[in-house]
Amino acid sequence: MEGDELAFAGVARQAELIRAGEVSSRELVELYLERIERLDTELNAFRKVMAERALVDAQQADGRRAAGDDRPLLGVPIAVKDVQDVTGEVTRWGTDAFSTPAAQDSELVRRLRVAGAVIIGKTNCPELAIMGETEGPAFGITRNPWNTGRSPGGSSGGSAAAVAAGLCAAATASDGAGSIRIPASNCGLVGLKPTRDRIPLGALKAHWYGMSVAGFEVRGVRDAALLMSVGAADDDLRDSFARQPEKLRIAVSTKPVVPTRIHEDVKRVAEQTAARLRSLGHEVQRSDPPYPPISPAPTRYLAGIAQDANERVERPERLQRRTKGFARMGDAIPRAALDWALREDDTGRMRPFFERRDLLLVPVSAKPPVRAGEWEGLGAVRTFLGMVQAYPFALEWNLTGQPSISVPTGMSEDGLPIGMQLVGRQNEEATLLGLAAQLEAELRWTDRRPPLS
Repeated sequence: MEGDELAFAGVARQAELIRAGEVSSRELVELYLERIERLDTELNAFRKVMAERALVDAQQADGRRAAGDDRPLLGVPIAVKDVQDVTGEVTRWGTDAFSTPAAQDSELVRRLRVAGAVIIGKTNCPELAIMGETEGPAFGITRNPWNTGRSPGGSSGGSAAAVAAGLCAAATASDGAGSIRIPASNCGLVGLKPTRDRIPLGALKAHWYGMSVAGFEVRGVRDAALLMSVGAADDDLRDSFARQPEKLRIAVSTKPVVPTRIHEDVKRVAEQTAARLRSLGHEVQRSDPPYPPISPAPTRYLAGIAQDANERVERPERLQRRTKGFARMGDAIPRAALDWALREDDTGRMRPFFERRDLLLVPVSAKPPVRAGEWEGLGAVRTFLGMVQAYPFALEWNLTGQPSISVPTGMSEDGLPIGMQLVGRQNEEATLLGLAAQLEAELRWTDRRPPLS
């Protein structure tokens, strides 16, 4: 297998090659380190590359393989979003406001290591993971490998850019308001936001008042299933991608939660994806979810940012001006309004809709990837309003806690990925993965690679 083919082979295939002795973990790490050195100066996906540590870990993985170890991720190089702790490294959260190295791995990173993964580095995110874009004064602008003038999305933009460009086999991510799904859509990847608490968050369990979850950015559904099985400690999920779903009742909607213009390319891809699902034998009907007149999700989001800035950040004076503005917006929320938002999670509102339907197909974003640095230099209010217009489809499912997966089913007229979102019932990730695998077999998106790769 040539170097480029190996770099894009994916987690599951690389693990197979290592087990078969056809490639070593050290060779994979060296391949990715060379690609990072060559390509990341333009992308800015990594905050820190842990080269020496990764090479040592790879050497140990190769020794374990020679001794018969067959752990599912043995020797596979994976990156970690810089909101998750890696022992001995400062978890920066996209800011200069943290300086204390982590005393231990986060639970997700620990599970990846137990499964045999090699951590190759930490990826960039916007300050406090606030934005659906990845830029800030602490690290600069992260760029989309499909077009470096466009954004990879956020807040897991560094992870998505790295995976899309073939700088690692996969990367961890997190999602409190679309931060797994938006970068997956922008970068032509698969991004599964699992059911709330399916993957443990440890000390961050209540992050943004329960809206945040952890997950991964990957190129293919098989990898999503494998990593989800490790992250959730559920072996039954590992082969879920191979289970062909029976005829499903699927609703399709392009109605946003708040009034905003939906780009014609997004509408076209939604229609094409719905038609593809019909051709696969599923019952697909247009039906809009019962979104609330006033969503409590933005209240939790803004109050959660204020909580981070006021209580968790080591050096709050180092936060950028815009982040302090978001925190002030959160601080201004009356306690009665926050109490209302915490009582409302829309599960009761959405339950009848999902009793009549198995899944919902809805866009991830209202438009193709925005300009890199779209909101750089703007204040909190203008940035917030801009993100509401660009990303009106993601936040509702953080509120309900339902699983949703972004799959790269189409392209814009100017050659940028556009993802569609499949939303399922609580704890039914296996159904989402099975249907996503059906679409992948038809559309073959893993064959596509960005120009900068």
